[in-house]
Amino acid sequence: MKGHVAKKRNRYYAVIYEGLDPITGKELRTWHPAGTNKAEATKLAKRLAADVDGRNDDTRSLTFGAYLTTQWLPGKKITLAKSTWHGYRRKIERHILPALGTVPIRRLKVTQFEALYKSKLHPTDTDTRALAPKTVLEIHLIIRGALSDAVRRGMLKRNVAIVAHGPRLRSIPKHEAQTWTAAQLQAFLHAAAGHRCFAALWVAACTGVRRSELLGLRWGDVAFDAATLSINRGFVAIGYELHESRGKTTNSRRCINLGPTTVDVLTGWHAWQTAEQRADRKEPSGYVFTAADGGPVHPHSISQTFERIARRAGLPIIRFHDLRQTHATLSIKGQVPVKVVSERLGHATPAFTIDTYQHVLPGMQAEAACSFEGLIGCSTGGAR
Repeated sequence: MKGHVAKKRNRYYAVIYEGLDPITGKELRTWHPAGTNKAEATKLAKRLAADVDGRNDDTRSLTFGAYLTTQWLPGKKITLAKSTWHGYRRKIERHILPALGTVPIRRLKVTQFEALYKSKLHPTDTDTRALAPKTVLEIHLIIRGALSDAVRRGMLKRNVAIVAHGPRLRSIPKHEAQTWTAAQLQAFLHAAAGHRCFAALWVAACTGVRRSELLGLRWGDVAFDAATLSINRGFVAIGYELHESRGKTTNSRRCINLGPTTVDVLTGWHAWQTAEQRADRKEPSGYVFTAADGGPVHPHSISQTFERIARRAGLPIIRFHDLRQTHATLSIKGQVPVKVVSERLGHATPAFTIDTYQHVLPGMQAEAACSFEGLIGCSTGGAR
């Protein structure tokens, strides 16, 4: 970096040139008071310029890709959940590195980020599938977070990604969950009867637990006498490998009451599983739901089983997660208090449950209006 001495009135200043502003293109200079002695001011300017050069030597040739893969991403492994970190790594490798990986980190420009986002939202190659706005927003947040950390480490003066225009969260349409009616759910459970995964599918439909929570259940979590199920852990697939998690939110660890039929289904499955393990001389894994080899059921496997059974039954195809949505929707329509539904689902607050299932409320409001008029003895004859 260059440094020189400037004089204002009777005082000298060491002026350090630090390059161009990546946003405005203007030169960046910092002024340091150096007293009334020009010789001392000259020494200060040389020292400060040398300090800046030393500080930037490591980043002068550092590419954005090298920074992400060798510094930023390894550091995030300490603070992020395994599934979140894997998602970051996948987005960096698939979308960020091919476009910006070779660009020196100090030469990144706003226009490069916006061009990347545009290419992902509206690809010109007919063979390339456009990404969802939510995914592009996540890419933008990864870039912005990585460069913010670079600024905090003193590697950059400014985070140019902050002013880049990416998809806005408010403009991203929410996913409209597709749910089954009570009759459709009944038809699905009837079609699933006799399948090895029937007990798992029944519990998922009748409790609304997440897929990871369902597959992470151990027999010690089931209290047959009290008819309760304790949610303490989950199984998630990261790169197809199974990893145990401790729950999605702080409210994920909870106790769910079971209906008598669900208790009977679990009792029957436990007896069948025990007999199978004895016949095959398998060591019990302790998990409630197991595959034919005695190990835990893979999340992808049960989702595929769920879809196959739904197709054979001629039902609308929904995601496995939509069994949870179906349970919540039918519960709310059945006049179960929202707070109870929220507790069973493990939501952070009842307000989140209301916001998620507000599409169910309009019909319930009409029923509530009629019910209230019935309470106060109103009739269709009008006021008298």
